[in-house]
Amino acid sequence: MHVAQISFFTDPQARTPELLLCAWPTLANVAECAARAGIRVSVIQACSHSQHVTRDGVNYYFLPFGRGHPSNHATGRFAELLRALAPDILHVQGLDFAHDVLSLTSAAPGVPIFLQDHASRPPKPWRRALWRRGFSVASGIAFCSLEQARPFASAGLFAPQTKVYAIPESTSRFAPGNKDQARRALGLSGEPLVLWVGHLDANKDPLTVLDGISKAARVLPQLKLYCCFGTAPLLGAIQRRIAQDPLLNGRVYLMGRVPHAQVEHLMRAADLYVSGSHREGSGYSVIEALACGLPPVVTDIPSFRSLTGGGSIGALWPRGDANMLCERLVSVAAQPWMQIRAAARRHFEDELSFEAVGRKLASTYQDLLDRRQIRRAPGAKRADFLTNHA
Repeated sequence: MHVAQISFFTDPQARTPELLLCAWPTLANVAECAARAGIRVSVIQACSHSQHVTRDGVNYYFLPFGRGHPSNHATGRFAELLRALAPDILHVQGLDFAHDVLSLTSAAPGVPIFLQDHASRPPKPWRRALWRRGFSVASGIAFCSLEQARPFASAGLFAPQTKVYAIPESTSRFAPGNKDQARRALGLSGEPLVLWVGHLDANKDPLTVLDGISKAARVLPQLKLYCCFGTAPLLGAIQRRIAQDPLLNGRVYLMGRVPHAQVEHLMRAADLYVSGSHREGSGYSVIEALACGLPPVVTDIPSFRSLTGGGSIGALWPRGDANMLCERLVSVAAQPWMQIRAAARRHFEDELSFEAVGRKLASTYQDLLDRRQIRRAPGAKRADFLTNHA
């Protein structure tokens, strides 16, 4: 089986293919997941530069095409490459490219199209007709959690024959390590040591997390919170909150942006991972935490429920509820450390590792091909909508 994984998104920074493969780890991770499952994978990535790269058995084709490069020449080069590759499945990354997805039906007629969500929202009503047309040519659509498909189904965007699958957006190359060694190397301490990795914005809700940390510190006096973040529109409010609360001042460390490789060492050093997100397409940092065997204490949202086995690993808490965050932190911190870290890593290996995601992708690809054969069979009936979108 040969699958073309296609991304129509063009990097606004116009970075080279080598830099993109480093900056966008999911680009290679998802391809390698499928390749490890025995799938022949070709990645076609919209890019300002043209280059063919082969890495770990996967062919990457970088070239201008899609909305970022609307010229007839770019469109022709993309169609010519598709014809030369002759894939069995077209796996499109993202749901926001209806025009481009529709163009695939003429560039590769008859080839099943599979879309994978990356934190998209249902469009405004005046754009739904276009999205509905784009989804109508897709044989399948994947979300991290099936619950995330419900707003799209409620908006009437799915065709009756389109099947919905639950597949994580990515995996991680992180691995567990010695906690004491990591702490010594980084100069960190805390019992427990809690780690935050994420932007300091309203969706991530760091102020509620600080409230929960403050409450938990009354029970866990040696607790410390280390925060790694990129963009920080709430930084001023957070700094004021920390300065005004003696239970936070000297206990919360704002580390700012750190190299991605250092995040792995921080996760090895930590006891708990915390997130206050109100919405996530998946949760890359949660996946990375589980890869390191770091138990997550995260909000009870669809993607986090999916990633943590319904909260069987770590704990879930209602978003915006600092009291429940405090309760969950104290509860998980009281559990045997070695056992909960081992359970987190086992869960990663079973559900989120390269091999696990590869099996899910391979099963989905095969199901799409099987369903195409059924639809082509004489007298075949259209798939039931409620079955596909339950």
